[in-house]
Amino acid sequence: MKRVIFHVDVNSAFLSWEACYRIHHLGGKQDLREIVSAVGGDQEKRHGIILAKSIPAKKFHIQTGETVVSAKEKCPGLILVPPNYDLYNRSSKALIKLLSEYTDKIEQYSIDEAFLDMTGCCDDPEQTAHEIKDRVHAELGFTVNIGVSENKLLAKMASDFTKPDRVHTLWKSEIQTKMWPLPVSDLFYVGHASLNKLRKLGIHTIGELAKTDPSILQAYMKSHGLLIWQYANGIDDSRLIDTPPPAKGYGNSLTTPQDVTEPSIAKQYLLSLSETIAARLRADSVKIGVVSISLRDWDLHFYGHQITLSVPTNLTMEIYHAACQCLSELWDGIPLRHLGIHTSRVTTDQFRQMQLFDTIDYEKSKRMEKTVDRIRKKYGMDSIKRACFLSVPGKQEMDHMAGGISREKRTVDYTKERIL
Repeated sequence: MKRVIFHVDVNSAFLSWEACYRIHHLGGKQDLREIVSAVGGDQEKRHGIILAKSIPAKKFHIQTGETVVSAKEKCPGLILVPPNYDLYNRSSKALIKLLSEYTDKIEQYSIDEAFLDMTGCCDDPEQTAHEIKDRVHAELGFTVNIGVSENKLLAKMASDFTKPDRVHTLWKSEIQTKMWPLPVSDLFYVGHASLNKLRKLGIHTIGELAKTDPSILQAYMKSHGLLIWQYANGIDDSRLIDTPPPAKGYGNSLTTPQDVTEPSIAKQYLLSLSETIAARLRADSVKIGVVSISLRDWDLHFYGHQITLSVPTNLTMEIYHAACQCLSELWDGIPLRHLGIHTSRVTTDQFRQMQLFDTIDYEKSKRMEKTVDRIRKKYGMDSIKRACFLSVPGKQEMDHMAGGISREKRTVDYTKERIL
């Protein structure tokens, strides 16, 4: 039986979901997708980048990832709306729910992309793809592109063809006519560095890459050269992963509103990150054996340091103390704008080896932190917090569970927004 893979990609996802919500739930009259608009972060909190843009915004050469300041310089009339990740998660789940009506073999590649193994699920793959596309538009309000092929690579390449609201096929028999004429920069896994190397070899199209002797590419670009040669020829044997693999590590980071110069403030940020990471570890019933921190200074230079724990843990304070030890050994006081904690050596073993010099009652601490988890789950994340995070006049307010998606990006107070 011929393998059939779909790649479903939401068109301008964040902006589309925001536009649909404003029209269907807030009474908006203007579709953000039809005007020069973008989803962007808060400049004052150093999140001032473009996260998604409308198709009309592309005419002004506004790019995803560029600063809001730069985008505004290109187009002073740019309509900017704040991100709302709670909305994005709900929209993503609605999409996956609809897709699951067609197959149970779904790999969610990102919040707005999914691969579907449709082998044996449809007589006419292209017709079924059109049905899915039209249902998404009619029932959920936004549009998707769907790429259809016999492997994940070609399906993803197909979904990137003409947008929006389209279905494209890219069977292996169509590679020469549909894919080879494209610029090599359009090929999956060809980044900026790879593109420069290929240009030095006189390779400008995917077809030229496909016809190049793979031994030359391997000698010049090592294993990556061979990989992109295979991709240029439509070779991809990767399987669809419908069950996410266990996490190999847990981490979180944050960008601070102002540069951090005081050790006490830096440690408080680390405590906030430790709270979030440890809660995730306990929720997944795992422990970690290595703690590392990452720092980025005011001049965007990166620093990192890690230590191995004597015994695996998922306790907030043990992760925090390890992070503080890393900080004291790494940081020389240079102003910081970004801090992160990352953990590894994950284990599901719940047994705890007693240590001769233990300074805490582990069982008591474990029961206490699990109780805190239950309270937060039932009454909300802010229902209980450490006293050091309480608001004090004249003191900078700090999120007691930071990292990942910042609080201001998780939801939006639409009463303060101008709904067009």
